[in-house]
Amino acid sequence: MDIPSLADVRLLTEKSRDSWWTVFLVDPIATPLTRWAAKWTRVTPNQVTWGALFLGVIAAACFSRQNWEWLAIGALFYHLSFILDCIDGKLARLTGKTSEIGGWLDYIFDRIRVLTCSITLMGGQYARAGDVLYVWLALFVVSLDMLRYVNALQISKVRLGMREKLVERAKGSEREMRYPYGGVGIAESANQFDIDQREASRGVPNSVDGPHDLQDGLKSRFPWYIRFRDALQRKRIRPHFVSGIEFQMAVFIIGPLVSAITPVTFAAGALLLIFEAAAIYVLLLSIREFEESSAL
Repeated sequence: MDIPSLADVRLLTEKSRDSWWTVFLVDPIATPLTRWAAKWTRVTPNQVTWGALFLGVIAAACFSRQNWEWLAIGALFYHLSFILDCIDGKLARLTGKTSEIGGWLDYIFDRIRVLTCSITLMGGQYARAGDVLYVWLALFVVSLDMLRYVNALQISKVRLGMREKLVERAKGSEREMRYPYGGVGIAESANQFDIDQREASRGVPNSVDGPHDLQDGLKSRFPWYIRFRDALQRKRIRPHFVSGIEFQMAVFIIGPLVSAITPVTFAAGALLLIFEAAAIYVLLLSIREFEESSAL
């Protein structure tokens, strides 16, 4: 296949919004490697996913060795594992080899990596210091990781549901204006409505002018935040500064490298909870606005 230029590969494979860790520390490496893999190898996205898991297991083995040198090597392998974890999706988008099993493998292997590295990192420190706090830290890390991803999935599900209802309402109003007494065109209009619903579920903008974006409450309460968010998005950075990605990197890379696993883990966990609470607050504002618009 003809491989596009690096600039085109960036446009095709990099997300329009991503974590700051990915934008600054992963994409500059992962995107050129993705182009190289597509051009010079026959590696598949699923094979890259398995490679990411393999490097994650190596990182976990290093973490179990307890001393700083092995912790630093483990941190390096963890970051390499995450880079491969980003390459698999990019390669799938670039080559058109996306698959349902690939998405499932990517998600499950991510959780396995966090679980095994949590157990070996904190277990190794418990064996070294004999402090039961490390046992609780392992549970803390795994629980927050699951909380983050379950919460993100549920927020996306609720938002998608509200968008679909807004599209349905807008399309229903359009059909009523076009065919107030039924008759010719109803079946055609309903069919188009179904098509637009499917497009909305895939993120395709619908053709109805100005469906409510459910952001007015946020904009009125925090106008400075909207300007700040837009400025970040021009750099592809999402304002959710401490997501699951930054939390993992703090625990498995920064903490081991600076020999401060406990304070870094607690600080990263606290920041993650703060940003998750903020995401829930924004969702509640959207839900309230959606319910108010539904009552009109």
